[in-house]
Amino acid sequence: MKRSVLLIILPLFALLCRASAHTDRTGSAHPDLVGTWRLVSYVGEEVPSGVRSDVMGAHPGGYINYGRDGRMIVIIVGSERKRPAGPVATPEEAAALMRSMLAYAGTYTVDAAAKTVTHHVDVSWDETRTGQSLMRTYRLNGDRLTLLTDPSNDPATGRKTVRTVTWERLKAPQD
Repeated sequence: MKRSVLLIILPLFALLCRASAHTDRTGSAHPDLVGTWRLVSYVGEEVPSGVRSDVMGAHPGGYINYGRDGRMIVIIVGSERKRPAGPVATPEEAAALMRSMLAYAGTYTVDAAAKTVTHHVDVSWDETRTGQSLMRTYRLNGDRLTLLTDPSNDPATGRKTVRTVTWERLKAPQD
């Protein structure tokens, strides 16, 4: 009897845990963000001057993925990156490559009513974001996702900015 009850309860518990990992704060499933998105633009606006600039160059590259399991990962690279001259990057080349990227991964939660997604960072490329919870306001317009930061210090420049990151949903490859 105990074993049959466990065989029913354990899979149900696992299903509930898995479902809750990608739900919004009200507990209802929030599939709008789930999937892989390609970077379109990354713009910073200085506070209070309003001066706008491309944070990672005019044509940065990158992806963000929101999984059904409640995990997320993001990588963004600058548009001016140069390949190392040899098979192994010199210390200067490696430092330049590190300065021209950002990446982190962790879990995420969504507050659909407030239109926010919070990235709970487990690992980051330079450790500055590790352990932080980064809240972003989001806007969805068809296959476009725009994430906006609250005014905060830009990790690269130290200036107070609002950063707007625009993504385009990738379609599943056609077989």
